Amino acid sequence: MTEQTVPQRAAMTGLDALRSIIDGRRDGPSIGQVLNFRLTSAEEGTVIFDGTPLPDFANPAGTVHGGWYGTILDSCMTCAVLSRLPAGRGCTTLEFKVNVLRPIPYGMAVRATGRTQHVGRSTGVAVGELTGIEDGKLYATGSTTCAVLPLPPGASF
Repeated sequence: MTEQTVPQRAAMTGLDALRSIIDGRRDGPSIGQVLNFRLTSAEEGTVIFDGTPLPDFANPAGTVHGGWYGTILDSCMTCAVLSRLPAGRGCTTLEFKVNVLRPIPYGMAVRATGRTQHVGRSTGVAVGELTGIEDGKLYATGSTTCAVLPLPPGASF
């Protein structure tokens, strides 16, 4: 991707920045490539990531590591907050909580949906759910508080 084909991130709303990833005008964060998930939908206040855990993501007990659940949920919840921010504003996670309800089988496609509950000048709050795409089961839930911050004028993401 060539970032020169899209406005600098600081000039874009959060929703426009997310949509530029979905439509291929901008690369998504590399953590998604490493952990096998991707941004698939962004609307104001609601963001979806789809992913599939692989055996490489095992914890010592042989199940999907809690960090995988946490990373995909943190991504959808924080991006839900981002989707409601104006140009020149960004956000970062202050804290998040994950409740794993059942193990995800390796190779099973899941959907992480983040929804905002509050977005203000300095903080944003969102919740998330991780569900099986084919079976519809709820595998984990999460919640986050994000700091809302000004972006430097030349920010590329």
